Amino acid sequence: MSTRSRAALLSAVAAVAALSLSACGKGGISGGGGNTNFVTGNNGIETVPAGKRAAAPDLSGETIDGKTLDVARYKGQVVVINVWGSWCGPCREEAQYFSKVSKQYEGKGVQFVGINTRDTSTTPAVAFEKEHGIAYPSLYDPSGKLMLRFQKGTLNPQLIPSTLVIDRHGRVAARALEALDDTSLLDMLKPVVAEK
Repeated sequence: MSTRSRAALLSAVAAVAALSLSACGKGGISGGGGNTNFVTGNNGIETVPAGKRAAAPDLSGETIDGKTLDVARYKGQVVVINVWGSWCGPCREEAQYFSKVSKQYEGKGVQFVGINTRDTSTTPAVAFEKEHGIAYPSLYDPSGKLMLRFQKGTLNPQLIPSTLVIDRHGRVAARALEALDDTSLLDMLKPVVAEK
């Protein structure tokens, strides 16, 4: 193995290790340093003005039910990304609210997508969605690779659960690094939906 390959592998392992240390937490700090262009509100939701938003990375792959999904196909809609695991207590607490709000916005230009992470198989993830009435698709990301695609210094998901709102142009508009209830989720979603 070349020195460059070894260094890349060590960087990836370190990133996954850091991500695992932040699992299933409440609150957190934003990634990157310097002028990140985002502001944390009193409710823990970080937002970025429309002109300073970073593009969401490629979020595609297999879903927990074995289908293929590419989030880019939802461009033109507001997309709510929820990173969760069936083993995560705060994820179980917020699931009812995601189910409720996703149904409330069905057919209104908003698409919800889950990213299931750190479940060792899809069986507990499928059972979780059935138990909590989650009807939208979830990408299966057991190793957290999709989370690592977000640029450092942007509104990237760093904890489980994390929620992101992607605007109609495919850019990350808002992020929360904690479990949300329906009021907090709507506080995060409504301003992006209202944008023209």
